[in-house]
Amino acid sequence: MQSPGVFDTDKRKLLSALSHGSIFLSGLIISIGIPIAVLLVSDDPVVKDNAKEAINFHFNVWLYGIILIPLSFITFGLAGAVWWLAHWGLTIWAVTHSLSKPDQPFRYPFIFRLL
Repeated sequence: MQSPGVFDTDKRKLLSALSHGSIFLSGLIISIGIPIAVLLVSDDPVVKDNAKEAINFHFNVWLYGIILIPLSFITFGLAGAVWWLAHWGLTIWAVTHSLSKPDQPFRYPFIFRLL
């Protein structure tokens, strides 16, 4: 039995990485449901912080996509490529961080936080 305030590290890694990794499905609107579900079912404060950050990142990816994808027609694909690289690069960084430093929530740089 687990003591109060002590959380399973493997479960923390899995749920945090799952929350951040859900952005790989960002083309599907339902992808945001994964971190929302994790936020609602978990009682681990680090997992909850990672789920909130993943939800915020979803909103940012969609917002920047709405702005940069049309610009990619003007910039011959450069704006879209930058958006794609940043979106995937930051997600890989977040998943890696969640697996290597499970006791510390990941914070995406340069995003707007609604939650």
